[in-house]
Amino acid sequence: MKPTRLLLIWLGTLAGLDLLLGAMRALGIQAMPRLDSIAWGLLLALLLLALIDALRLSRLASPEVRRQLPGSLPLGRWSEVQLEIRHAYGQALHVQLFDHPPHGLGFEHLPQSVDLEPGQVSKVGYSVRPLQRGHFDFDQCEVALPSPLGLWSARRLLKVQDSTRVYPDFARLYGAQLLAVDNWLSQLGVRQLQRRGLGLEFNQLREFREGDSLRQIDWKATARQRTPIAREYQDERDQQIIFMLDCGRRMRSQDDELAHFDHALNASLLLSYVALRQGDAVGLHAFAGERSRYVAPVKGQAHLNVLLNGVYDLHTSQRPADYQAAASELLARQKRRALVVLVTNLRDEDDEELLTAVKRIGRQHRVLVASLREEVLDQLRQNPVQTLPEALLYSATVNYLNGRAELHERLSAHGIALLDVRPGELGAELVSRYLSWKKAGSL
Repeated sequence: MKPTRLLLIWLGTLAGLDLLLGAMRALGIQAMPRLDSIAWGLLLALLLLALIDALRLSRLASPEVRRQLPGSLPLGRWSEVQLEIRHAYGQALHVQLFDHPPHGLGFEHLPQSVDLEPGQVSKVGYSVRPLQRGHFDFDQCEVALPSPLGLWSARRLLKVQDSTRVYPDFARLYGAQLLAVDNWLSQLGVRQLQRRGLGLEFNQLREFREGDSLRQIDWKATARQRTPIAREYQDERDQQIIFMLDCGRRMRSQDDELAHFDHALNASLLLSYVALRQGDAVGLHAFAGERSRYVAPVKGQAHLNVLLNGVYDLHTSQRPADYQAAASELLARQKRRALVVLVTNLRDEDDEELLTAVKRIGRQHRVLVASLREEVLDQLRQNPVQTLPEALLYSATVNYLNGRAELHERLSAHGIALLDVRPGELGAELVSRYLSWKKAGSL
């Protein structure tokens, strides 16, 4: 409880009057004899009224506050939160309202002034902007409640509990960008066509025909029918895609508002949307984080929600990426052939370890390595050099990029598909590479 401006003004006025009268007496100036009594009486009366007003305020019940909060919020985008407030008093109130968003959520338009009418519900809104993904709990809301005479203001912390989840930037994924992707797909006409032949998936039994391979003969069916019966196969109608996401310390780099890891998540979800629309199954394996996470590949557009729920609270750690351990865990879980998209930030010291791990995965799966490149490196390479510190910085940047390029060349020399892209370009590059392979039938 604290005094309001009104109480302070009255106290200041009466205290000033008493000081003025005291100064006049000290200077020998005659004043009305009753002025001293009146001034002190007014001061005592004000103090008595303030005490009574404070007691009445302490007995007032707190207003009721309800929060209308979206169950999910997109990372980095502004969203609206509504607060409903009502009270059971007989007169109107003017209160100050301040919600307490948890750490990690930016906000605007707080605190707010609200006029409460008896028997009515007042609504106010403010904006929140998530700065990181995960689960967030709202615990309390603060109300500055005025006393009946307006001499005091009480700070009431009301327990208003709600929770929400902050997902990757799915609002952008479900917006114009996906509409553009759908138009792109329709123009390309990229669909996996069913073709009969010597694929891997069994289709039907039929009579043996000229040109069939002896490997196609089903000997049990031939014995039963007493005529050559051949197995007819078809190309697999769908593929599986597994994203291997590096959650280690190298993915903590940040060029803009989003870290490299968040760019990787957004790009993976964009490609997941495209692949699911194409009838493929999509899964995910996150490694080098606080704990590994695996989402099995499943077909169907509803699986995108499963992926979102599987990655919304993923965060990077300070650990280095252990590619060998990640490869062993993936191979133990994923038996069927798949396209494995490894998203990381390669350095020259990763040469042998990464090459060995990717080769192990490549014996069973097709591998695409996406290496994120910091945008600041491109900027430093293009900046003019005029001083010695700038020359040293430029030389270090070029040396680092050359070492990175040599690593990429060694990986490419071993037949490993590689993307070297800036974080903001990763989504478009992944979709383009996937669609080109899909159209060529080389997945």
